[in-house]
Amino acid sequence: MTGVMDLLGDVRDVGRDAHRGGYSRFSFSPADRDLRDWFVAESVRRSMDVEVDRNGAVWAWRAGASGSLDGAVGTGSHLDSVPGGGQFDGPLGIASALAAVDLLDARGQTYDRSLAIVAFPEEEGGRFGQACLGSQLMTGAIDPGRALALSDDDGVSLADALTRAGVDPTHVGRDDEAIGRIGAFVELHVEQGRGLVDLGQPVAIGSSIIGHGLWRLVVTGEANHAGTTLMPHRSDPMVVAGAIVVAVRDAARSVRGARATVGRVQSVPGGTNVIASCVEIWLDVRHPDDAIAADLVRAIHERAGRLAADEGCDVALTQMSYGESVQLDGPLRDRIAATLPDAPVLAAGAGHDAGVLAEVVPTAMLFTRNPTGVSHSPAEHVEDDDAEAGAAALADVLHALMTPARPDLEGRTP
Repeated sequence: MTGVMDLLGDVRDVGRDAHRGGYSRFSFSPADRDLRDWFVAESVRRSMDVEVDRNGAVWAWRAGASGSLDGAVGTGSHLDSVPGGGQFDGPLGIASALAAVDLLDARGQTYDRSLAIVAFPEEEGGRFGQACLGSQLMTGAIDPGRALALSDDDGVSLADALTRAGVDPTHVGRDDEAIGRIGAFVELHVEQGRGLVDLGQPVAIGSSIIGHGLWRLVVTGEANHAGTTLMPHRSDPMVVAGAIVVAVRDAARSVRGARATVGRVQSVPGGTNVIASCVEIWLDVRHPDDAIAADLVRAIHERAGRLAADEGCDVALTQMSYGESVQLDGPLRDRIAATLPDAPVLAAGAGHDAGVLAEVVPTAMLFTRNPTGVSHSPAEHVEDDDAEAGAAALADVLHALMTPARPDLEGRTP
């Protein structure tokens, strides 16, 4: 029986980022390939059948007593990271699922339902800029043509990346066969906040996932020489971009429960002695109420337009992605709460593949305590005992859901 931290220890050096710190594990990169190979090897070691689906997700399967895979209880997470992210965001859910299989095997019981573990690609959007891309493709939440045209910073399209990874891009899109096999899905994830720290508990049950989206603001001005262009003669989009960053913060502070972040700014042409011709600003906005989030984005856009006009510049806004707020399945959550009576119920302020799957199958989440309360950062952490507590809780939940079979957990027809 292998512990969670032992499993993660095997891939501790994969994707380390010497420049940013932490880990940069982008989808279909060499680091991602090593992680996928690790997941496959560990699944095979547990006598699970492995396949890569039409959208590049890796599935490990174990049939139930009937031999059928239909109505399986699914679990898993993702393996990719944000640039310079932490060790646990994503891989903890995969390692915990593998450890939970060991705990179930130790019980020596035959289960009515089959079991599936999945590693979805591009959950973070760190390479192609679209969060939860793998689960969105599987459920039909994104148009395949639009997805395949997405490209990374080097100009490599998703279609090209899939082809290089051995996945035929012509088959990408909604996968009703995969959806139909899953009767319920439970994703375990490292907590990305301080809820469990403040409650003194190692594991929580998720109740909801906050709505969140990504927008790109492009401010255009006039490229010119930094030394010969006098200050009154400039149309400098970088000045506008700096003011927009502050305006984003102020706008979010004025709306209760809102989060708005500029995490990336890129100037063109990017020379230190050149006034930029344009600046791209990537904006992340979140709020539990989708209408309020939309109003906040409109307010930011209007303010950005006024700031641009004051400097003789223009600004354009493009929505890159949006996931609506999701209430996770109530009956499934209640059943998990009966299995884990001491676990508190918490809302998630971060997006997850579980939120996408919730549109087509009953879905739940578990969170393992992060004592720093910090995520998307090298400071993210999980204590050994908490990691094992999370795996044990997941094993108990999977045990309860796999036996006996329950009609109320059969997959819904979307």
